[in-house]
Parts: sequence; structure tokens; C-alpha cells
Amino acid sequence: MQGNDSGERGKIGRRSPPAKHFDPYGNREASREVDDERNALVIEGRNAVTEALRAGVVIDKVFIAKGDTDSALKHIAATARGAGATVVDADRRKLDSMSFTHAHQGVIAMAACADYVDINDIIKNAEKREEELLVVLCDEISDPHNLGAIIRTCEAVGAHGVIIPKRRSAGLSATVAKASSGAVYHLPIARVTNMSAAINELKKAGVWVYGASAEGNTSLWQTDLKGPVALVVGSEGSGISRLVSENCDFNVSIPMYGKISSLNASVSAAILMYEALRQRKL
Repeated sequence: MQGNDSGERGKIGRRSPPAKHFDPYGNREASREVDDERNALVIEGRNAVTEALRAGVVIDKVFIAKGDTDSALKHIAATARGAGATVVDADRRKLDSMSFTHAHQGVIAMAACADYVDINDIIKNAEKREEELLVVLCDEISDPHNLGAIIRTCEAVGAHGVIIPKRRSAGLSATVAKASSGAVYHLPIARVTNMSAAINELKKAGVWVYGASAEGNTSLWQTDLKGPVALVVGSEGSGISRLVSENCDFNVSIPMYGKISSLNASVSAAILMYEALRQRKL
């Protein structure tokens, strides 16, 4: 990050808009997703998944039997990707453990609890409310309870939307909806293929992007968050990914005075958002 935050902004000027689950088969990520989304709308079987996609049901993830060369499954996978769903290869034994009907035919889909939007919809939400944009980007937050808590806080502070990646992230499952206390139904949420590309799209719209990082050399208390702002929060384990961090305009740190060097992702996000709200309401 370059020097003092508020000073840099003065020089540059604002851009012009143009339940733990044991996985005996080694797929820990898929295991966590399945365990956390047990209450999601689960669609099993080739015909059922095909008709759901045809009907326009918003599918969050599709799990397909690994190594199966059946043309019908390939067609489902291609259609699901075209509809914006994440397609995951899964061991058949994993599909068996996920299945409620025990007749999954090599494919299980999980429907999202709410529709996803485009980044432009989030920008328009701020314009409609005649407010400076405040959006939160969640970089690889895989815990649905954390994602739900972040979405809940976003709605509480009056943020205009949330952006999540398609891969290595919790989706809009029933667990996320519950953890958000229903905020997912009131807040626009975009799901993107590439977070760095999403950041660059926001920059082109005149938005300043701030990443929360323990290595950030400017304190949050010295950071100007009054203009169009995007706040990026990473996972507890690895924080913001290197490429995403490099694409942020600034990396800021939350002051820490105890022996613990990190905060829960949803807590970090809440601190950032309420500091932005405090500055905007002064």
C-alpha cells in the first residue's frame, strides 16, 4: 500500500466513472459444502436436474459422478455451467452419502435460496438510493455461517450489495440464509467467476477498493471511507488471496492490541463496515 491513505487519495482524485463432517474419501471442501447445505433444496436425478435447469431454477452447485462419461451427465454439466452454476466432480460414494432418495443417477444439484445479480445491479442500487456505493467482496469465505453473518451486517449498515466468487466460497444455501436472519432476501448478491476482474469492473465505475489485511501498513482509523467504496474481506485461514490483494487500491489493517493476531472474518467485515458508516453519518 502506498503511504498515507487520505493523502494518496488527495493526489490521485476519484476515478471517473466510464456441523463437522468426516469425509472418508478425501474431498474436504465438498464434504463441508454438503454438511452445511443439508437444508438446501436438493434436486436428485438426471431428469429432475435437467428440468430444474430448463425451468430457470437458480442452481448454486451441481455435483456429478467423477469419471462418468455418460453423455447425459456431460450435457447437464454444460447446461449448469452455462446457467452460472458451479459444477463439482464427486466420488460416487460421496454422492451416495449426500443422497436422500438413494437414486441420484450420478447427479445432485443444490438450488440457491435467492437469485444472484450482476455487479451493475449493485451499482444501480446505490444510484437508486442516491448514495455513495458501499459494497463488500468476500474472497473465498467458505464458512456459510460467516458469509451469512457478513450479509446480515451489510444489510444492517445499509450497504448496497455483496460479491462472492463461484469457486472456493459458500453459496446462497439455506444455512447462509438462516445465518443472515433473512438478509439474503433484501440485499443484492453477485457471484462472479473472477474476483480480480470484479475489482477492476468496480474501479472502472469510480470505486475505491480497500482490502482488509494484517500486513496493511495503514490503520483503518486513518482511512477515508466516505466515497464510493468496496471492502474486501478474506478467509480466516489465508486472508485475501495475493492476486486480489494486489488489485486493491489500498490494504488496511484493523488495530490489534492483544496476543491474538487475527479476527473472525465476519467480525473484521463488521468493523470495516461500521467504520465506513460512522464516517458517512458524521
